[in-house]
Amino acid sequence: MSVVVAITGTRQTAHRTPAWFEERFDVYVRPWAVDGAHFYLGGAVGIDSLCLLWLAEHSRAGITVVVPGTVAQQPDAARQAIEHCQERIGETVELGAGELGTSAYHARNRYMVDRAQMVIGFPREGPDTASGTWQTLNYGAGQGKPRLIVPV
Repeated sequence: MSVVVAITGTRQTAHRTPAWFEERFDVYVRPWAVDGAHFYLGGAVGIDSLCLLWLAEHSRAGITVVVPGTVAQQPDAARQAIEHCQERIGETVELGAGELGTSAYHARNRYMVDRAQMVIGFPREGPDTASGTWQTLNYGAGQGKPRLIVPV
């Protein structure tokens, strides 16, 4: 069965090694990254870029990158990941937000979840349940969509 998955996660990933994240993606993303599956990613630094690079290298699943404004507004590392994976990205959605504040990121997150069947979230460990990652996970839960939560 093919599935459509929204990926969400922290931008703060320097506290773990790239190998640590690859191991987590192997365990928690790979089972869903089958032929015919599709992933929505937020196009930011951190989990978005790391998972984009992993999916592009380790799967043939479809990939859509969604940014709140334009790709040009994304940080250098995020733009470089998008450019590096361009041949594997089926669609890049630029939502055109004029100002990149909290409401623009929440709109991007809702866009991804609205099109997904489930949400995989990689929040920072700890009590910060007010993050964008948790907002996305909770939005999916409010729609009755399954969530897989992998603390980092």
